[in-house]
Amino acid sequence: MTLPLDIGSPGLRLAPLVLPPAFTGLVAAGSAAGLACRMAESGEADAATLLMEERDDVIAFAVVLAPTEPLATARRAVFIGMQALADAVGAFGPPEIPVTFHWPDTLSFNGARLGGGALHWPEGCDETETPDWLVFSAMLLASKRDAGDPGLTPDSTSLEEEGFPNDLREPLVESFARHLTKAFEIWDEDGAARSTGRYLTRLALPPGVRATIDPSGDARLVHADGRSETLPLRPALAAPSWRDPATGTVRL
Repeated sequence: MTLPLDIGSPGLRLAPLVLPPAFTGLVAAGSAAGLACRMAESGEADAATLLMEERDDVIAFAVVLAPTEPLATARRAVFIGMQALADAVGAFGPPEIPVTFHWPDTLSFNGARLGGGALHWPEGCDETETPDWLVFSAMLLASKRDAGDPGLTPDSTSLEEEGFPNDLREPLVESFARHLTKAFEIWDEDGAARSTGRYLTRLALPPGVRATIDPSGDARLVHADGRSETLPLRPALAAPSWRDPATGTVRL
């Protein structure tokens, strides 16, 4: 899709990003996630429209997706987005430090919360209907300079604290788009099981616990003592665990 320079929505301009074919990069004034959803709903944005915010404290962006399955199973796209996000972060971070997930949407680096992802879909869409669109959005803490003494917020970290390169917003978003393209290719070629399996390799689990993800996106855990446990996906996506509702950004 090629958008004209006069995009039509206030607070938007073309982004100086080098993206895979079919992607259109935009800079959003305000919430990239909220604007991406509104544009997808109104038909202003097609699949692979990627919106990026210009902020110093976080790296925040959102991409419009075109689902081909009913919402009940299409929701598994969150695992694709999370894997692409982790791959992008890992490409710029020290290779010996793990990038891990906490179910289902929090991304941790070096054992501390760095950010996370979220999945959005049309309001009122039935579980049996194929949504007209999905939006995957992500946010990472770029800096905690205004958060005070880091010792007061030990559960979170930032790209700056972990020694990532400066001015990483554009390179990281570009990397995410490339990894997202590859992740969807893996899904198309090898099926959902391999894709969700890649997500599970990064999922933080208690020792001895085995996990699988079923077609609805729920995680099924089997503990070492044989107990089983289900982690439902839909209610978890309704309120991202990494987001501070008071600030709308990553919890410190």
